[in-house]
Amino acid sequence: MLRLLSIVLLVFTGFNCASAAEPVDLRVLAWPGYADADMVAAFEKRYKVKVKVSYITNDDEMWLRMGHKNGENYDVFAVNTAELQRYIDAKLASPLDPQAIGNMAKQLPRFTSLQDIPGVTRDEQVYAIPYTYSEMGLIYNKNYFEQPPTSWNVLWDPQYQGKILAYNGSAHNYTLAGMVLGVENPFQQTNQQLKLSTEQLLALRRNVLTFYSSPEEASEFYNQESVALVFANYGAQQLKQLQDAGADIGYVIPQEGALAWLDCWAMSSGVKNQDLAHKWIDFTLEPWVSQLLTERQGLANTIVQDTRSLPEDKIIWLEEVEDHQRRSEFWENILSGKTLQMMSLP
Repeated sequence: MLRLLSIVLLVFTGFNCASAAEPVDLRVLAWPGYADADMVAAFEKRYKVKVKVSYITNDDEMWLRMGHKNGENYDVFAVNTAELQRYIDAKLASPLDPQAIGNMAKQLPRFTSLQDIPGVTRDEQVYAIPYTYSEMGLIYNKNYFEQPPTSWNVLWDPQYQGKILAYNGSAHNYTLAGMVLGVENPFQQTNQQLKLSTEQLLALRRNVLTFYSSPEEASEFYNQESVALVFANYGAQQLKQLQDAGADIGYVIPQEGALAWLDCWAMSSGVKNQDLAHKWIDFTLEPWVSQLLTERQGLANTIVQDTRSLPEDKIIWLEEVEDHQRRSEFWENILSGKTLQMMSLP
């Protein structure tokens, strides 16, 4: 009798907790800084809704979370144009209606012609709306360099062993390795080129202090350790964080060029309320909201012209890679400490 009573109480308590939980009207999956609490609160107040924001720190994590339950856990997500392609292929993204996003008219001309932006449209349907962008440059500690470094090869210089912060992400690292090796198209590497890139990344692993996952984590390591160089996957966002903390640093685009991402808002195939999803995207394109990205994160937005870019800088926009899964598997092997002989390469 007591056992039965206990079970009833547990069920009743669980029911009360579930029923008392506040319902969520919009579920957002984004990068840190893309949906700050005050911004979300303003949106909730305007539309009298409840928003839940979940954060990711790398593309591999986003893929895993979006793929769970076929995208049913989120309504809108922030993704770069290159990564977006596999979400469309996997039917995890739904077409958007640009007519429902009036604030697109306030964007800079280079972002309003969606058909001219690679990866944003498919079969004349719009799948993403540009939100923010940045190049992945090289941050250097001026205490170690009298002159700015000019090549990515400096990351492999043995004199900086243990003084380098690199990014924990498979796609970008393999593309960077391909660039350093002079691969014609580092986004689409052959089996032999992937093997050479793996050797290059194994050598990088031996040189780095650690592989970070977020700008905040990189800043923490930088402030605690004697760091000479940072592969700035988050670009100007990382630069601003470190400068705000008083770091004496510089930022360069090496001669080989720098990868650059264009992050957009996309709508999940599991979206519950398309109208509210469109309202969210439209809200983020209001000038005061987009400007928060620049003021707080140091990122360029699509409303105001960024003055930090130099005409001579070689910017390489991200493209879809040859095999996300294989790059991810190889990268996990590299992180786990395996040697080339221990890895099952083609």
